[in-house]
Amino acid sequence: MRIRFLSVVLLAAACSKPVPKPVYQALAVEKRDIVVSAQASGAIQPDTTVEVKTRASGEVLQILAETGQLVKRGTLIIRIDPRQAKNAVDQSKAQLTLAQAQLDNARTQLDRSKTLRDAQTITQQEYETAQLNYASASAAVVRARIDVENNQIALEDTDVRAPITGVIIQKGVERGQVVASATFNAGGGTVLMKMADLNLVQVRTLVDETDIGKVKAGQATTVTVDAYPNRPFQGEVLKIEPLAEVQQNVTMFPVLVRIDNREGLLRPGMNSEVEIHVGRRDSVLAVPNSALRTQKDVASAAGVLGLTMEQVNAQLAGAQPAPPQGDTAASRQVSMGAGSGAPPAAAAGKTAGNTMTTPDGRVVKLPEGVTEAQMRAIFAKFRNGEQPTPEERALLQKMRALNGGGAGGGRPRPQGSDYQFGGNYVVFLATSEGPKAANVRTGLTDLDYSEVISGLTAGDSVLVLPSASLINSQQEFKNRIQTMTGGGMPGMRQSTTPSASGTTARPSAPAGR
Repeated sequence: MRIRFLSVVLLAAACSKPVPKPVYQALAVEKRDIVVSAQASGAIQPDTTVEVKTRASGEVLQILAETGQLVKRGTLIIRIDPRQAKNAVDQSKAQLTLAQAQLDNARTQLDRSKTLRDAQTITQQEYETAQLNYASASAAVVRARIDVENNQIALEDTDVRAPITGVIIQKGVERGQVVASATFNAGGGTVLMKMADLNLVQVRTLVDETDIGKVKAGQATTVTVDAYPNRPFQGEVLKIEPLAEVQQNVTMFPVLVRIDNREGLLRPGMNSEVEIHVGRRDSVLAVPNSALRTQKDVASAAGVLGLTMEQVNAQLAGAQPAPPQGDTAASRQVSMGAGSGAPPAAAAGKTAGNTMTTPDGRVVKLPEGVTEAQMRAIFAKFRNGEQPTPEERALLQKMRALNGGGAGGGRPRPQGSDYQFGGNYVVFLATSEGPKAANVRTGLTDLDYSEVISGLTAGDSVLVLPSASLINSQQEFKNRIQTMTGGGMPGMRQSTTPSASGTTARPSAPAGR
């Protein structure tokens, strides 16, 4: 019996061994450079590509340019058999000569008919017939002249010239091949060559939809290719295609990046790595991302630090937010309130009427008849995950309408800040009085550090805590141990009543043993 009792006690002591508290550390808020970029891969392609075709048909007699050759606009590159075109020109010229003779004859007949009509030798109808013959002859001359000009153009088209100044990147025909006209052929004619202006090239790269919101036209980029690994090329975002592409269940958007290639080093088809410079902040206050807490993580983090949610809510509601960086109306109102020697709400009330400072640093107007305490109580409900009453929702709607409407209406934006990348978070500060919760607004982030827009100053120390999932898993493990020692072992019981020292009593041995 004694051996059994000792084994049960040892097992209970082992199961009830306290779980180590999560380790956290304090880090100072310091100035640092934050650089954010989006990376993707693609291939070099020409910025401008032209298919060289001709309106003439016939056999290719001579090719005067090869692929890779730089040719200027108007340079002769291909000769096509001109015999049919030359014959058409000669025939149209003969038709023009005939039409001109017929016009001269019709003019003579018209003059004679006019004289005879004046002498009343012929009728008016015969005179009008002579006028019609003269008009028909004039039209025939015009048609013949147009035919001569068109055939002359066709003859000139047998000498194919470069339409642009560029490099020949592809040759589509060889000497002796018969080509079709691009004008009279239903298929669009034969492509003789392809030319490209390689002074400007571009990269078509696919950017993940999670990063596409940060990419804008005109942003600087750095492009590297395998042929020149130590030679980066500078470019800029030309445009973002509106239609997404899905590859392996990943949605991505094509982004075109233009690069200056006057040295001719980049060639079409080269694989490239593109780094889009989304944002950069030099020497700004930065806070570690691991110290930022969302509203869902506040409760678990507070439990690790030994704080209750009532204490956290009181600290968040009573703390005066730091004024935003930059000269804005909100920053001037906050600084006026701080300099008056009164609490923030009272100072704001004296300088701006019925106003209050929200936990995220905004100075807002309150509806008539509504006190600051009522609004702070509503904000506290949101932080605790509680649902406000319909009357409280109506008060929120009135306040939004009074401050410009919408969730973000009337919110001052500090100069030089970009809220596209940041948000509102809660951090825990290490102070002489113990951990203290504070609101912070962040800006640009590189996934390790975030730019501080408001809420912290240089020299503050923030507590870096483990993730909420780790805290929850440790709490579940602790609850499982308590369940095992309390109800899973026969003859054992555990008291959950806190002792005088504030700690929970150890499992006790059965009575009478």
